Amino acid sequence: MKKMYARVKGWLNALARLFFPRHCVVCGDCLQQGEEALCMRCNIDMPRTGFHLQRDNEVERMFWGKIPLERATAYFYYSKGSSYRHILHQLKYNGRHDVGEAMGRFMAAELQAAGFFEGIDVVVPVPLHRSKQRTRGYNQSECIARGIARVTGIGVDRASVVRLKNTATQTRKSAYERWENVREIFAVRHPERFAGKHLLLVDDVLTTGATLTACADAFTSVEGIRISILALAVAR
Repeated sequence: MKKMYARVKGWLNALARLFFPRHCVVCGDCLQQGEEALCMRCNIDMPRTGFHLQRDNEVERMFWGKIPLERATAYFYYSKGSSYRHILHQLKYNGRHDVGEAMGRFMAAELQAAGFFEGIDVVVPVPLHRSKQRTRGYNQSECIARGIARVTGIGVDRASVVRLKNTATQTRKSAYERWENVREIFAVRHPERFAGKHLLLVDDVLTTGATLTACADAFTSVEGIRISILALAVAR
C-alpha cells in the first residue's frame, strides 16, 4: 500500500510539474527534478559571504560594543540591483514561505559542516508584531528558522520573544532612524528559561544590525545567556 501511495504521489507530482512548472526565484527558469527554490546555476553563483569561516568577520563587527556575541554570520550578500533580491522579495511579500524554509535548509547544511551550530541550544526567530503577522500570514524569519531546525535538529522557540510595537518599515530610514525605530520594542516571556542557554537569533535581512541588537537587548538580564546571530542576507 505504501509503495502504491508513493507511486501515485510521484505521478501526481510529475503531472503538476508538467502543467504548473516551478520556477527559480532568481532567474525565472523552470526548475528541474531535485531542484528547490533555486536552479543549480543560481545556487552555485549565489554571492555567499563565507563569514562563518572567519572570526571577527564583517557581520560580527557590526555588533561590537553593542551586545556580547559568540558568533555571527549572514549567508549571502544582498544589493538592490542583484537578481538575488528576488529571494527576499518572494519570501516577504509574495507569500513564498516555502522559499524561506528551503533557504534555511541550504544555509544550515553549509554552516553545519563548519561547526557553526555547535553548542547552540535553541533557535529564536526575530518576531513580527502580531498585526503585521496577521496581515502577512506568517513570519519570514520563522520560516527560515524551521528550515534550519530541519537540518540541525535544534528546537525553534517562536513564542518567548514578543514584539511590543508595530514599527514602521526600516527600508528608507537612515542608520540613526533605524536604531530609534526599534528601541525597546521586544520583550522576553519567562526569561529565566534562557538562563545559561546559548541561543541563535535568526532574521531575514541584516542592514545596520538595529533590529537584531534590539532583540538581543531583551535578554540582557538573563544570567549566563550566550547569543549568536544568523541572517539569510546582509546588505553590501
